[in-house]
Amino acid sequence: MSVSPPAPSSASPSAAAPVSCAGSAPTQADLYDFVRRTAADTELIDSLPLDPEGRTWVRLDGPGGSEAWLIGWPPGTGTGWHDHADSVGAFLTASGELRENSLAARLPTDGWKTLELAEDVDRERRLRAGQGRAFGRHHVHEVLNESPDRHAISVHAYYPPLPQIRRYSRSGPVLRLEQVERPEDWQ
Repeated sequence: MSVSPPAPSSASPSAAAPVSCAGSAPTQADLYDFVRRTAADTELIDSLPLDPEGRTWVRLDGPGGSEAWLIGWPPGTGTGWHDHADSVGAFLTASGELRENSLAARLPTDGWKTLELAEDVDRERRLRAGQGRAFGRHHVHEVLNESPDRHAISVHAYYPPLPQIRRYSRSGPVLRLEQVERPEDWQ
């Protein structure tokens, strides 16, 4: 099965808008505003304990019942390919630089183990301190700190709180579902 990219979207989060999700679900723009404001909190960012070999994280209170995390990335670490199931989200680099590889394609949500991707679905973003992005449901990506000698720190938020994470392996155009994790696996 080949997967093609979706039509381009003109929606982009408004970083200037206040979080206004009292009584309603936070939007991608609300989540992006939260990660932007949180990443600007230098006292919080500096308080994250950094491990030289493994990622570290602290759970934060996100807006409107969202799940949020402050994550430290040692040099040379990454997430591997994954998605966040039915959650929308946003993340922003607070210090250092991260690279996001993503698929500009809508994948079937269930009932498959292996897909052959079309040639034009790969996207790459370099996100320096102060840069981030919001994303929709079923966004498949990997996030990497490619620095040989510098930690990166980022802030992430998801709504609804992550019901699961699907992990994938990738070999050329072939994407294979490897594992489904539930919250009890990472909390």
